Amino acid sequence: MSATVLNIHEFYNELKSVGFNEQQAELIANLHSKTATAAVEQAKHDYKLDDTVTNRDLDARIKETEFKIELVRREIADVKFEIIKWVVGTAFASVSLMFIILRFFGKA
Repeated sequence: MSATVLNIHEFYNELKSVGFNEQQAELIANLHSKTATAAVEQAKHDYKLDDTVTNRDLDARIKETEFKIELVRREIADVKFEIIKWVVGTAFASVSLMFIILRFFGKA
């Protein structure tokens, strides 16, 4: 969607150059500006342009989602590390306990 900007000063000068006096040119330029603004506002309302999603909006959402995914991946990696740490620690403790029990009862 391309936007056209109305240059009121240029419009005013063109009106003056074709014979309108300053008051007339200023009045017409101001009325034209108000009319154009009202037309744009009506179009925004009619076509719900304020609710339109742009590529920039989508790109920002994608980056935000990618960032959240990366945070979740890091959390998963941290949890995996903690699980492995506890499993290995528990296995080591179990094996150690078994050796101690075998050594204690093995002599009897």
